[in-house]
Amino acid sequence: MSAPTTLDTHRVWRLGADIDTDALAPGHAMKHGIDIIAKHCLEAIRPEFAREVRPGDVLVAGPNFGIGSSREQAAAVLVQLGVAAVIAPSYSGLYFRNAFNVGLLLLTCAEAETLQDGDRIALDTRTPALRTADARTLACEPVPAFLTDMVEAGGLLPLLRRRMAAKKEADAR
Repeated sequence: MSAPTTLDTHRVWRLGADIDTDALAPGHAMKHGIDIIAKHCLEAIRPEFAREVRPGDVLVAGPNFGIGSSREQAAAVLVQLGVAAVIAPSYSGLYFRNAFNVGLLLLTCAEAETLQDGDRIALDTRTPALRTADARTLACEPVPAFLTDMVEAGGLLPLLRRRMAAKKEADAR
């Protein structure tokens, strides 16, 4: 998935603060593959989420998104479901890195909680900023280029594979 731009509009799924990794990837589903775990994503908070989320939708949450265990599946399920980005005022450090490693865009936005469930927003990852349907612009913290590169490549491993292939091709010339 490539990083969203202002050309894309996204439906907001609004969550509260302190969303933990157990809510994103419940322990009872961890014995299965990511496709099954994704079907249980957020079932304790938003039972309809995994069934109704659509590719390109975004999660908007309060502070401390992704607290809890370091399970990578908590970020990978959102990629599996097609979530374009998570927007929150703050994240768990482990979740932050896991998300980018699997190709999930996280935007840190102090005003994230002003967005409501069902809002439509446009993302501008170059600025970065969010533009609301009522013409408000919400600034986000800059995302370092190396992390944006990971999202555009689909995660760290695809990015490394791409770089290795380019190096091999350059060396062959």
